[in-house]
Amino acid sequence: MGVAQHGRARLLAIAGAVALLSAACAGPGADPKNETSNAASTTSTGATGPSDHGTPDDSDVTYAVHTVDAPGPREGALYGDDMLLVSAETIPEGVVDRILAIKIAGQKAVTAAVPLSIGQFSAENKSYRVAAADIAGYRSFVEQRSADFQEQWDRIADGEVGVAEELKDRLPLDKNGYLKVGSGEQTFPIHVGAYGPQIGTIDTFVNAAWGEALGLPDNNGLVLNTGGISPQALKKKLKGIVGDISMTDLDVVAQYGLDPHAVQSVQYVGTFADAVGVYNYRPIGGGRVQPDPSWVSAHIVTETMPIIGQMTCNKFMMPQLREALEEIQTSGLADKIHPGEYAGCFYPRFIAGSTTLSNHSFGLAFDINVPGNQRGTVGQIDRTVVGIFKRWGFAWGGDWNYTDPMHFELQRIVHAG
Repeated sequence: MGVAQHGRARLLAIAGAVALLSAACAGPGADPKNETSNAASTTSTGATGPSDHGTPDDSDVTYAVHTVDAPGPREGALYGDDMLLVSAETIPEGVVDRILAIKIAGQKAVTAAVPLSIGQFSAENKSYRVAAADIAGYRSFVEQRSADFQEQWDRIADGEVGVAEELKDRLPLDKNGYLKVGSGEQTFPIHVGAYGPQIGTIDTFVNAAWGEALGLPDNNGLVLNTGGISPQALKKKLKGIVGDISMTDLDVVAQYGLDPHAVQSVQYVGTFADAVGVYNYRPIGGGRVQPDPSWVSAHIVTETMPIIGQMTCNKFMMPQLREALEEIQTSGLADKIHPGEYAGCFYPRFIAGSTTLSNHSFGLAFDINVPGNQRGTVGQIDRTVVGIFKRWGFAWGGDWNYTDPMHFELQRIVHAG
C-alpha cells in the first residue's frame, strides 16, 4: 500500500489515550493579511494557485497543486506518537503484522500504528523532514488540539503543507507564504496552510497525492503507539524484526537528547537524491554525527581545486565547483578568495543548538573567507565572486533572512558547455 492509495491508508489500532489540550492553530477570523491563516480554498492541479493567497513569487520552479478528498470530522481514538521507524525502503505489510503481534510480559506491545512516506529536503543549509500519509490516520497521532482543528486538515487535503509550530517564522517562505520542497531543479513551492504539532521528528506534512508527486519513498516509515509498554522495552524485540533501521523514541524521555546508539536515516527527494542517497548516521556528541563509512566512501572525495587547494566534498558537486573556481581565477578575482580562511566542506554535524542536519553533513556546502563574513552580517566577500558562484548553481547564505555570507551550498545542477 503506497502514497497513491491515500484514501485507504491502514490505521492499525487497538486502543489509545486522549490528551485534552486547547486549539493552537489560527482559525477563521484570523488576520486576512496573514496568508497562512486564511480560510482554505478549493484548488486543483494546474498552473494557478489558491485564490486567497496568490501564486509563488519565483517563476523558476515547478508549480502545481495536488489534492485529495476532504477528510471530514475526526473520528475514533487518538494515539500517542511513542516511536518512529524509518527505513530506506517500503516496510512490508508482513513486517508490520509481525510488529503488531509483539507481546512483552503477556501484554500487547503496539496498540496502534500508521504508515508514513518520509523524505528530506533542505532550505538555507537546514535539512527538514517531510512526511505524507492518509490524513485521517496521521491526525490520529498528533495532539488533540491539532487533531481537532478541522480547517488545517481541510487545507492540507486541498494541497497545502502543515508545518511544525516550532518552525513558525523560521522557515524561508516567499512573500506569498510558499515553502520550496525538494532540491535542485525538482523543487515544488507548496503553500503553508497551518502551523501545529506534528508527529515526532516530522517537520512538515503533506497529503498523499503530494507525497507521490514529490517522489517520497513509499511507506518507508511507521509511527507506533506502545500503550503501557515503554519504547525502550520494545526496541530489542523490534530489532529482531526490522534489523538496523532508524528507530527513534518519541516519548518524553527521548525529548532531552538522541540515543547515540540509534541509527538515524535521511533520504532526500528531488534532484539531489543521487547525491545523498540513503544517509545513515549516529549522533556522536559535540553536535557531530558519524555517517555510515560505506556512504562516505561512495559519496565523498578529496580533490585539489583552483585557488583553495584540497577540498573534501560530495563528488556530485565537484565538477561545477571546479568550473566556478576556474572562472573566478580567469576573471582575475582569485585574490578575492583567501585559501587560509577556508573552513571546510564535508563536516558531518547538526546545525548549532539543534538536531537539524547541516548540508555540510552531505558535503554539499562550503565556507570561505570566514573572518569577514560572520552570520548576521552583510559580509565582505566580493559580490562578483558571489555572482559567479550563483551562476554555477550555488546558493549564497548572504541572501538568507539570517545571513551567513561565508556559506555557499549546491542549489541546482549546472553543466559546462
